Amino acid sequence: MVRGKIQMKKIENATNRQVTFSKRRNGLLKKAYELSVLCDAEVAVIVFSQKNRLYEFSSSDILKTIERYHKHAKEGQNNQTDGEKYTQQLRLESASLANKIELLEVSQRRFLGQGLDSCTIEELQTVENQLEQSLSNIRARKTQLFVEQIDQLKAKEKLLLEEKARLCEEQSTKQKEDATNCARGNKYSEVETELFLGLPKVHCSYQC
Repeated sequence: MVRGKIQMKKIENATNRQVTFSKRRNGLLKKAYELSVLCDAEVAVIVFSQKNRLYEFSSSDILKTIERYHKHAKEGQNNQTDGEKYTQQLRLESASLANKIELLEVSQRRFLGQGLDSCTIEELQTVENQLEQSLSNIRARKTQLFVEQIDQLKAKEKLLLEEKARLCEEQSTKQKEDATNCARGNKYSEVETELFLGLPKVHCSYQC
């Protein structure tokens, strides 16, 4: 015969409730004993009946087991407290960052000329001062970039002039060398002309 599934709720009939309590209490204590023997575990079970009767089982001194339980429960509570503190800290940091982001978005919209209808005179003056300061910083940075570009162009111009001077000097030297070589060539030509000019004289011993 198959047992029906028992619904988990209070048994209204007092007799049935007492019978069920006795059976399940004995089964619970038996399982606790088996667990302590088979697994070498420290087990303690305390049960109070509806009539305030005490039923207990302990594999060792129950007071030491309870003391050990309180110690572990306290450590777990402290750890949980640290975790809750850390979680709370993260929440506060997240809220602070969200607030900063919101303020930055409002400032950005105001810089773009949006949402100015709800601003007071002091807030508008603050936005104006911030814009003027930003423009001043932008102009200063722009001037700095222009100065750096001018210095770079001057340095490049200097290098180009030095390169041009070097090329001109090399060209002038080459022209001088060509002129010298040309003069030497002309001199050799004149010498050869003087030596071989005209027919050579022939001495004849016979009477013509």
